[in-house]
Amino acid sequence: MFGSKILNYREEILKDLARLVAVPSVKGTAMEGMPYGKESARALNLMLDTAARMGFAVKNVDHYAGHAQYGTGDELAAVAAHVDVVPAGEGWETDPFVLTRKGNLYFGRGTADDKGAAVVALYCLKALKDAGIRGKRRLRVIFGAGEETGMDDLEHYFAQEEIPAMGFTPDAEYGICNREKGIERISIRSRDAESGIVRQFSAGVALNAVPDRAEAVVDCSGTKAGALRKAAETAEGTFAFEQTLGGVRIRSNGKAAHAMRPQEGFNAASALIRLLASVFSPAELGPFFTFLDRFIGFSHDGSALGIACSDGESGPLTLNLGLVQSSGGFAEAGIDLRYPVTRKGGPIFEAVRREAEEAGLSAELLSDDKPLYLPADSPLIRMLQDSYAGVTGKPAQLYATGGGTYARAMRGNAVAFGPFFPDEPDRRLHNANEHIDIDRFLLHAQICLEAMYRMLTA
Repeated sequence: MFGSKILNYREEILKDLARLVAVPSVKGTAMEGMPYGKESARALNLMLDTAARMGFAVKNVDHYAGHAQYGTGDELAAVAAHVDVVPAGEGWETDPFVLTRKGNLYFGRGTADDKGAAVVALYCLKALKDAGIRGKRRLRVIFGAGEETGMDDLEHYFAQEEIPAMGFTPDAEYGICNREKGIERISIRSRDAESGIVRQFSAGVALNAVPDRAEAVVDCSGTKAGALRKAAETAEGTFAFEQTLGGVRIRSNGKAAHAMRPQEGFNAASALIRLLASVFSPAELGPFFTFLDRFIGFSHDGSALGIACSDGESGPLTLNLGLVQSSGGFAEAGIDLRYPVTRKGGPIFEAVRREAEEAGLSAELLSDDKPLYLPADSPLIRMLQDSYAGVTGKPAQLYATGGGTYARAMRGNAVAFGPFFPDEPDRRLHNANEHIDIDRFLLHAQICLEAMYRMLTA
């Protein structure tokens, strides 16, 4: 297997990974020519400068993304990884921006998602060049700088650059993710000033996450405040109360989870709205919160909205109430829908819009990322399966996800492939103490090189 040649670059890979981890490439304030701020731009430039020193042709596309390229030919293959990261957050046992070894583990923000895979992909390109491999097509490693904040980086990149004929992104798990659900983001707003008893309401930090906290300020009598406290004793959720002038402040605690698996969390916003609905009438609560309780509530499948659906390829539709904000008479909610690969997003949104308008609200489709589905018998799938089996001796299973990866940006010509293995423990990708296991990391590196070798030469 050609893939084993990447092991010759182990120490160089770790040195360059340490350099990349040291750049805190969290999205910052946009600057001229730097849409994600200076640190994301610095991380992108670091990778492109490294690639240029290796002798590759490189291009920076407006600091949204860039690439290193090897080989000649009319057709293009690509591997896409990203160099931006989520904020470090609290709870680290090491400096998150210093690559730190503890036994077999290497800690640092981005080691697992996705800086480690980005550095490996570049060294795979170097291994092919050093070996003098001449292929049938050009091969690029594409580095994105804004994956964690919406993935518009590759949208901008591919508006100027050609779409690869084949490719993969090492930003998921093995085997091969050949099915990614469609993703719709929808805003529900009150048309008129809300005049119910809710003076303020806030929940959520992102559409693609289950809110773990929510807070409401309610205008009500002492009797109604007492009824809320009583109802909270048996209601789903955990609540804390604080008396205010003219009412009560209520805090709701839940459990965060990714929107692609909302059933793994507990929605603090839904719990708080349900508590309010158990005490106040729809007239008191107002049309906005009444709608959220009736048509969303604790449901994860959209059944109350009439949009529940499923298929054998990717499973059921999921729904997440990710954001709720209400203040000064204005109210808005954001929902995240992940729909099956064999369905279309248009009719799903229209069903939501109809229900919202009948309730006196408005609905806006913020985005609709179409599903990705590559059949099991496609040449790319077979090539990646052979690469995985050649290195590991095991078959690469196909699977579906409700998440979204860079594979979507390559217009149906790519899939998510690696870098992690299904039996690995919690990798803490977005949490404190993010890390990689060096043995598994190098196994991925061999698979990645084998797959890139086959894309270049097959």
